[in-house]
Amino acid sequence: MKGTPRWAVVLRLTGLGWYVAACVVIGVAGGLFLDRLLGTVILFTLLGILLGSLVAFWGVYKMVLPMLYGAKSQEMNRNRRKC
Repeated sequence: MKGTPRWAVVLRLTGLGWYVAACVVIGVAGGLFLDRLLGTVILFTLLGILLGSLVAFWGVYKMVLPMLYGAKSQEMNRNRRKC
């Protein structure tokens, strides 16, 4: 990323790490809660891990796109949505 200070990039990547961790932890916690509530063994925990991971990777994809392709990519996406 041209013109962006190194510390800003480091903070953005740290935020991505926290985002991934939070998504997975929330998925696991929700799965454990549902497993205990409904008396299932590990079904909802596995589904929570899967759902949390999918949400995390989708969010990371959406957050990293501007860093990889810059503002031009964001502008192109906005124009596509309008059409």
